[in-house]
Amino acid sequence: MADTSTIASLATAGGTLVLAVATFASTRSANRAARVSEQSLKAGLRPVLFNARPQDPPQKVGYMDEHWLVLRDGLAAVQEQSENLYLAIPLRNVASGLAVLHGWYLWPGRADAHTPPPPLERFRMQTRDLYVPAGDVSFWQAAIREPDDPLYGPLREAIRARTGVSIDLLYGDHEGGQRTVTRFYVSPRQQGQGDEPDLWMCVTVLHRNIDRADPR
Repeated sequence: MADTSTIASLATAGGTLVLAVATFASTRSANRAARVSEQSLKAGLRPVLFNARPQDPPQKVGYMDEHWLVLRDGLAAVQEQSENLYLAIPLRNVASGLAVLHGWYLWPGRADAHTPPPPLERFRMQTRDLYVPAGDVSFWQAAIREPDDPLYGPLREAIRARTGVSIDLLYGDHEGGQRTVTRFYVSPRQQGQGDEPDLWMCVTVLHRNIDRADPR
């Protein structure tokens, strides 16, 4: 028969094993709850951008050289003025987090959903932060003023020939995370008269995640 010390040791080992199993289960449950909480927090901060709707209010967009464009009816504005090229797109944030626009990349012609975004280092960073509030509208703007800029020729040709261009916008939440690239395609719709810009139709093509797994 087992002596008293052996029985005591076995009982202690059994109790320790039960405690270890309970601790493991509790820790695992706590970790799962923490992940769910973190995902919920991120979802609350996550922005998602689309082109604005036709019924959204007009927006006046100003540039550092005192040039102005007016966005209306959910249409983009594109203009060649005094050898400068101006672009602006009205945006709507359909998610619950503030969007901060970081940079952009322009594709001559149509870049479809099978064309991946360029490397981040090829994006042109905004010279100032542009914000799109949650559930509200704002805009993206850019200007190309130097004729030797590699994008100057393709964009001017698109404006004059009235062919479309694709624009990738890089943005994230207000903490600098959850970066996303949304691709827009803009194509001529209404030619401007006099000093008015051309109004271009704008459609959202795709969204791609940068800092988290992409569903595609």
